[in-house]
Amino acid sequence: QVQLVESGGGSVQAGGSLSLSCAASTTTECMGWLRQAPGKERKEVAMIVTRTGATWYGDSVKGRFTISRDNAKNTVYLQMNSLKPEDTATYYCAAAAYGCGEGDIDSWGQGTQVTVSS
Repeated sequence: QVQLVESGGGSVQAGGSLSLSCAASTTTECMGWLRQAPGKERKEVAMIVTRTGATWYGDSVKGRFTISRDNAKNTVYLQMNSLKPEDTATYYCAAAAYGCGEGDIDSWGQGTQVTVSS
């Protein structure tokens, strides 16, 4: 299992920006972020295929969030712009050794809180 260490997050007013980063202990095929708000299901936010840079975004964050990676550091980043109160959630870094779907995820970060106030 890959160890994932997250950083970033915090609190911001609506319209503001925050960034997250996640460092993996080794190379994985896919990394990304999911989020879970209280009382709601966990949902994928953004994923990236580390070798090719191919990305996927959830509909609610398209055009506002950008995922990127630094393969030399086994690190992925999530730049979150134009944040909305509904983006408030615990954000989890995730990695998959094979595949890039939610069902392929086999490693999780500890979670970091993002709070957006109106």
